[in-house]
Amino acid sequence: MSALLKNLPKIRPMYGIDIDTILAIENTLYPYPWTKGNFTDSLAAGYECRVAECGGEIAAYGVLMMGVKEAHLLNISVATPWQRIGIASELLRCFIVRAKENDADTVLLEVRPSNIAARALYKHAGFSDLTVRRNYYPDPAGKEDAILMSLVI
Repeated sequence: MSALLKNLPKIRPMYGIDIDTILAIENTLYPYPWTKGNFTDSLAAGYECRVAECGGEIAAYGVLMMGVKEAHLLNISVATPWQRIGIASELLRCFIVRAKENDADTVLLEVRPSNIAARALYKHAGFSDLTVRRNYYPDPAGKEDAILMSLVI
């Protein structure tokens, strides 16, 4: 449990009814946000889609895709008012547990080099850098690389 959180967030499955709220958060966080289709397709595909609620409000959400012996964290995001109090750590911990329960031995993710807070979160959780994916993310200046990170579980 994070020392900053007085009460752990309630982490539960994401439902279709949550998507409009999630999109509102997503659109405040990213210049190139996921679309409604990204989230509905993830739910339809059976990905591990979760939300973290605090006081009945969606504070964070994420999507984990399971593969053969590995999991790929596709999205983990925390609404601005709820950032830096440990919710992302709790949600990440939930996804790592779900990956283990699904017999994955590795969790992979991409992160922008410019996303210092996310990189610190993943390093703290034990992820290590594997490689750089050149020109991976759209960016107002063109493209930004992605750091591919992994966690052996």
